[in-house]
Amino acid sequence: MAAALRRFPRSSFEVFVSRVPWTVASNDVKEYFSQFGIVKRCVLPFEKETGFHKGYCWVTFSSEEGFRNALQKDYHILEGTKIQVQLQQSSRRFSNQH
Repeated sequence: MAAALRRFPRSSFEVFVSRVPWTVASNDVKEYFSQFGIVKRCVLPFEKETGFHKGYCWVTFSSEEGFRNALQKDYHILEGTKIQVQLQQSSRRFSNQH
């Protein structure tokens, strides 16, 4: 992971989070990731048809330190579910295909 962090210049300290439990709201995600640093924003997209979130989100930290701390942790558990946290390597692409 350290090599991947060095390869990509950071203009935004954003991580992609998947496998987010359906019972979790964006405030829960923000609160969880606050242990790693100041969370600037959490974007949890919703399905228009169902009203449920899509099970993934983006978390943006205000500093590189929080960003790196979150990525360096071996695993993350949110409300009893192991979530996946990845380096956001390219700009976000919203799609209606999910």
